[in-house]
Amino acid sequence: MGDDDGSDVSAGLGLAPGARGCLFDLDGVLTATAKIHAQAWKKTFDTFLNAYDKRTGRTDQPFDQGADYENYVDGRTREDGIRSFLASRDIKIPDGGPEDAPGTESVYGIGEAKQWAFMSLLEEHGPQVYEGSVRYVHAARAAGLGCAVVTSSTNCKDILRVAGITDLFDATVDGHDVSAQHLRGKPAPDSYLAGAKALGIEPAYAAVFEDALSGVEAGHAGAFGTVVGVDRVGGDHAEHLKQHGATVVVKDLSELLGAANAEEKR
Repeated sequence: MGDDDGSDVSAGLGLAPGARGCLFDLDGVLTATAKIHAQAWKKTFDTFLNAYDKRTGRTDQPFDQGADYENYVDGRTREDGIRSFLASRDIKIPDGGPEDAPGTESVYGIGEAKQWAFMSLLEEHGPQVYEGSVRYVHAARAAGLGCAVVTSSTNCKDILRVAGITDLFDATVDGHDVSAQHLRGKPAPDSYLAGAKALGIEPAYAAVFEDALSGVEAGHAGAFGTVVGVDRVGGDHAEHLKQHGATVVVKDLSELLGAANAEEKR
């Protein structure tokens, strides 16, 4: 692809000139599973806090499905999210290990409880796909750009399969890869750098699409050509995304296509 062609393609997708690949977060960008994750975290943390407070005599506020999810959990690996939230409450518990049963008072025990809660809710509601995002991925592929999913979720392949969009992506980097390759979780750029490597492109020629603050931080830290913040919640979230590294913020990826079409008509 020549420089001129790359610029034209990039402009048609609302990206910086020369883009050759797109790296999409899963939950909140491609699918509405972020809402299911938030519900699962609330159920899990509230159950933990209730038991912990009874044992220690503390009085903790319940998990805030908005602020706590956004600030401490969203976009991070499961274990990092648990450590981050517990640190915000000045709660210290053992890490434990992957063999810990759900409900064990350990980081991994809480993680297993969250996984059970998430899978139960996923079975009940299914993964809703954002149609605007799917249209954008189709447009990116039609323009010759590589597309990959980069997520901290260990449920990535199942969600893509159930949603019927597996074939849209050339590569995936998920929670299993983060663990197996010893990658640092978001806000470190490691997983997105791995996604760019899987597509065979340099970060400067790749675009990151994220709804989480930790995710846009990762895109910024990795010096990616474009960091698109996706604001699904409203309020101050758009401004927070910009503050944490997003170069452009939209409510839906279809807006990037809409902006391009509007320019063509002028």
